[in-house]
Amino acid sequence: MMIWSRLKSIALIINYKTFIVTTLAVASTWLCGYYQIKAELPLTLVGIAIVFPVVFSIDSAYKRRERVLVLLSDFKAHINSIFLASRDWLEPADEKLMNKIRNNLHDIYAHLRNYCTASEGDAEAENDLYESISKLSKKVQKFRQRGMYLGEVSRVNQYISKLTIDAENIKAIREYRTPLTLRAYSKVFIFSFPILYGPYFEYMAEVFTPGLEYMMPVMFSFILVSLDNIQEHLENPFDQIGEDDVKFDVEQFSAQLKD
Repeated sequence: MMIWSRLKSIALIINYKTFIVTTLAVASTWLCGYYQIKAELPLTLVGIAIVFPVVFSIDSAYKRRERVLVLLSDFKAHINSIFLASRDWLEPADEKLMNKIRNNLHDIYAHLRNYCTASEGDAEAENDLYESISKLSKKVQKFRQRGMYLGEVSRVNQYISKLTIDAENIKAIREYRTPLTLRAYSKVFIFSFPILYGPYFEYMAEVFTPGLEYMMPVMFSFILVSLDNIQEHLENPFDQIGEDDVKFDVEQFSAQLKD
């Protein structure tokens, strides 16, 4: 299982783009050798034009994912607090109302998951989320009729408010990501540099043992495209493709809301 997991992780960062760029880079180096085109190009350009922007994008995407995890924890904590209020703050206890609240809270978490994992522009999933929050707000008003103190009802309403704020923050992270222009810029140079540096690879081939002259274009291509793939998988922490995506444990969490 561990070996299969490692292979799966490698497959996420090494894909068809890696082999396309590698093939073009090797072809460029071969053509430069065939026509004796050589140049001692500065490697600092690779760091300035590619590595720095890509690492910045990866760091930005990672921080967004970590922010989502914090917000999701807050979201679940407020759900749990609302359920505990429906279970413990009413005297006498109202099991029927408690079950309705529990089902409603399950629906809210499920709709958040559906919204986050839905395709772009899916307004129905967003509407379902806010409709379920609206239903919860109406159910909470029944606490007054069951004898709950006004201060406690106000606190439960605050939990709903904070829950909604968490949902809005998660929504903002989902819709606004790393600047598109920066990602486009990085991709242009990631896919072009290994090819444009064919003259440099041919120049360096003079110090390599025959048969190893294509080692540098292969390494450059694998490293740069792998960095781009890592950034792409981190960019959307909700697509449920990468191993670092945010997981929504709706059923498991709902099972913990017990009488």
